[in-house]
Amino acid sequence: MTPMQQLAEQVGFHPSYKDCYHNTVYANQDALKALLEAMDYDLSSEHAILSAAERLQHGEWQKLLADTCIVKAELSQYSVPVSVRISDKDQPLTWQLALENGQTLTGSADLHHLAISGEGNVGEVHYQKLELLLPHIEQGYHQLTVTVAEHTERCHLIVAPKTCLSPNEVANYRMWGLAAQLYSLKSDNSWGMGDFGDLKTLVTQSAERGVTAIGLNPLHPLYPNNPGHISPYSPTSRCFLNTMYIDVTSVDNFTDCEAAQALVNSADFQHHVSEANNKEFIDYPYAAHLKYQVLELLYQDFTANHLASNSDFAKAYQQFVDEMGDDLFELATFDALYEHFRNIDEHAYGWKAWPKAYQDPHSDEVEAFKKDHAERIGYFQFLQFVADRQLAAAANEAKAHQMPIGLYMDLAVGCDGSGAEVWADKHSYVAGAAVGAPPDAMNTLGQDWGLTPINPVALKQKGYMPLVKALRSNMRHAGALRIDHVLGLMRQYWVAPGMAADQGIYITFPLEDIFRIIALESRRNRCVVIGEDLGNVPDGFGDIMAEYGLLSYKVLFFERWDTGLYFRPELYPEQSMVTVSTHDLSTLAGWWTGNDLKWRQDLNLYPNEQMGIDERAGRVTDREQLLAALEFEGVLKREEFPSTQPAQMNHALSRAAQAYLAKAPSRVLLVPVEDALGLHEQVNIPGTVDEHPNWRRRLPLPIDQFWLDTDMKNLVDVMNLERPKGE
Repeated sequence: MTPMQQLAEQVGFHPSYKDCYHNTVYANQDALKALLEAMDYDLSSEHAILSAAERLQHGEWQKLLADTCIVKAELSQYSVPVSVRISDKDQPLTWQLALENGQTLTGSADLHHLAISGEGNVGEVHYQKLELLLPHIEQGYHQLTVTVAEHTERCHLIVAPKTCLSPNEVANYRMWGLAAQLYSLKSDNSWGMGDFGDLKTLVTQSAERGVTAIGLNPLHPLYPNNPGHISPYSPTSRCFLNTMYIDVTSVDNFTDCEAAQALVNSADFQHHVSEANNKEFIDYPYAAHLKYQVLELLYQDFTANHLASNSDFAKAYQQFVDEMGDDLFELATFDALYEHFRNIDEHAYGWKAWPKAYQDPHSDEVEAFKKDHAERIGYFQFLQFVADRQLAAAANEAKAHQMPIGLYMDLAVGCDGSGAEVWADKHSYVAGAAVGAPPDAMNTLGQDWGLTPINPVALKQKGYMPLVKALRSNMRHAGALRIDHVLGLMRQYWVAPGMAADQGIYITFPLEDIFRIIALESRRNRCVVIGEDLGNVPDGFGDIMAEYGLLSYKVLFFERWDTGLYFRPELYPEQSMVTVSTHDLSTLAGWWTGNDLKWRQDLNLYPNEQMGIDERAGRVTDREQLLAALEFEGVLKREEFPSTQPAQMNHALSRAAQAYLAKAPSRVLLVPVEDALGLHEQVNIPGTVDEHPNWRRRLPLPIDQFWLDTDMKNLVDVMNLERPKGE
């Protein structure tokens, strides 16, 4: 094993992996070198490399405490491992616990009386791992300080439960919900795209029909000054919100702001609103221009008439700013800087294009910018406050209508490397690298998602706080949270800087620690957690998820035997969320008619012509097997079968597919609105950007007309029969 391979092993990189064809793929050494350099390891000489490897290998012995200690909340006796030299065992040990609630506890221990959990040598020095007993303390995030022989160290001490909040603790019946791409919603009050006001309307009208959850695309912030960056899975941060979703007409001071009223009521503005709403696809820059020019006026009115008088609106704003603290201020500062440098150079997309001094969030130049542009930073804080206030209103509407889950949010797998989160905390991220996926049958060159990965070593050093903040932010108004690509919490596929996606390497993450932290936040926020575990799932991963109380993510299209036959509904696990399709797959109607295959053919997404021929032929069999499953289950009669040659969708098939899943013991069933309305076009085609209108389709009907649609009426009838609310 070379020195570089030794270092890679200590960091957690895998020497190989099994691809989707069960072939062994060995780590590309150039990619490995590039990734280690991106993690700031010195590879200039063998001595430097071996020194780094030894520091990681011996650190667990030479450090009194690990960077982070996870204490299992269910244990009757709490303890943490302390590493001491044998020569120091006669020395006294003292400890101090700074609890999350502000209290401080202190104590001492005789090292000879502590249980030995391990022994090891580093050079000539012999170490023992001793179990330091601690008092029973509340679950949460604490700081432990230990001193032995005048040597003091501190660690993050996290007391966490084992299991997430269960759906059974939320409701004692099987629930169902609608999944909506928020931007796609349409109403008489829309300004070119769906907003939080539309969400509130959808919640109200859905609850009246027995819906218990509204699933949403990620609502993470993007770039206010670059509304053309639209993928919800490529955010500037995983904390806070996309302010494009603000319902401008529902901002507290909208009605009383004369300037805003004059602008919005003008014939020219109303013409532009009508034009935005009539576009075939969402024009985000157009919608942004409409929204932000009015929000600018509302902020000016807010500072002049609310902050000055300390109105209730201003008090709520100040409370939000105080609660969100430095994290909000950093995001707002980033947004102001982004805007500033884009005004100078419209191609300055992100902090990497800024002058070097501004790439450091703590530089003198950035500190000066904060003072000189305080009002602009305040504007971006105001936008986040308004967005949070409106999302809270939608969540409260769900509670008022006794929806057990209410809002079902979505946490993206990572952040755009040019964005605020990486800029503000570079130490926690591996700049230049990207999270992706290895080659498979549909993506023979692998996938580079363009998302900057979190450094698992730095994550432990920081007490997992980057992850905690993301979880906390997204659970803030949610009754359920879907974690995208949850497999990445066990291992992630990293694409090295400047290298192709098929040369990526897996790296291990501390899965069990992370699952405990997810469980802690789940219970604190009373939020059910669903892990999106699709793809090349490692053996045993599903069992681990179940052990920690996460729901598995089951998609009808994939739940089949090797023969192609569909699993019967009763075979779905109770601890799962089930759905026909997802935002990255075809709708049921599009799948049945082969619309998805046509898109792949037209966009040249097949690596070779034969694969397209094989998939089209296979779809014929797939249709037959689906009909057989639906007929066997008694949800579709033979005389109701839709045409297969040519393949044409009908209402009976749409109803039957949902009825089939509704019979499953799965605690949650989610129906994409696109399927509920029988639509043929899918939300997103992976591997495309501008070739397909990803994230830009609006629904054909306004919300209040959903319920008149035949497929939607059939869906509501089926769910109220199979999954009635409260039964």
